[in-house]
Amino acid sequence: MLRLLKYLFLFIVMLLLVTIAMGNRDPMTVQLLPDGIAQLAGINFDLTLPTFIMVLAIFLTGLLFGFVWEWVREAKHRSTAKVERRERQRLEQEVNKVAPPAKTGDDVLAILDGR
Repeated sequence: MLRLLKYLFLFIVMLLLVTIAMGNRDPMTVQLLPDGIAQLAGINFDLTLPTFIMVLAIFLTGLLFGFVWEWVREAKHRSTAKVERRERQRLEQEVNKVAPPAKTGDDVLAILDGR
């Protein structure tokens, strides 16, 4: 049932995106620099694509920027977790050296064997 709802939701989103794309097929021109600066610099780069492709490209660029921003922001948390994981492993090894775990699954037998 949940899978059906997921596919229904994805179908509705796809239908909306196709409808928006069909309504925004007009070409749109984006220039790298304003005309005055482009003439001064000798660089006149412009790109003409349908509007829905431009909007989708801007959305995906923003999404990628947000993911990279979060990855960089969380780097300190990942490094702290890595240090704590290594410390935990070191402590577990030390505990196993001092008191190795019982080989039998029964605690009562392990106590009796220790006498």
